[in-house]
Amino acid sequence: MDDDLRVTDDISLPRAELSWRFSRSGGPGGQSVNTTDSRVEVRFDLLATGALPEPLKARALERLAGRLVDGVLSITASEHRSQLQNRHAAEERLVAAIAAAIAPPPRPRKRTKPSKGAVERRLEAKRHTARRKQQRRPPEE
Repeated sequence: MDDDLRVTDDISLPRAELSWRFSRSGGPGGQSVNTTDSRVEVRFDLLATGALPEPLKARALERLAGRLVDGVLSITASEHRSQLQNRHAAEERLVAAIAAAIAPPPRPRKRTKPSKGAVERRLEAKRHTARRKQQRRPPEE
């Protein structure tokens, strides 16, 4: 369990199901910028994983549909100069994306109606504004 990425208290992603790809990162980097593969791409096959229960997997597939390619979620990180820091950043983003995707839907909004007093205050404020603007007009001849 130590080697897994913890998403929630009950759910963790096995690192064995992650595939990594490294490439050269753009931007500043000093002398080693053209020789180091510091950009990190982590890929997680959401469709084939057994780490998520079926209802949560279905919810995640639905919510992440725009980011998936053949059921695989791909996250890249290249903001750090070090490959190790980019690996940690990519893992954190992956965990955050999965956690947001499997989170329960928000409770529906309970429709409310303004109180009679609030309605009356709003209408009185409108009448007051109209009177003020009417007084600014020049008198009609």
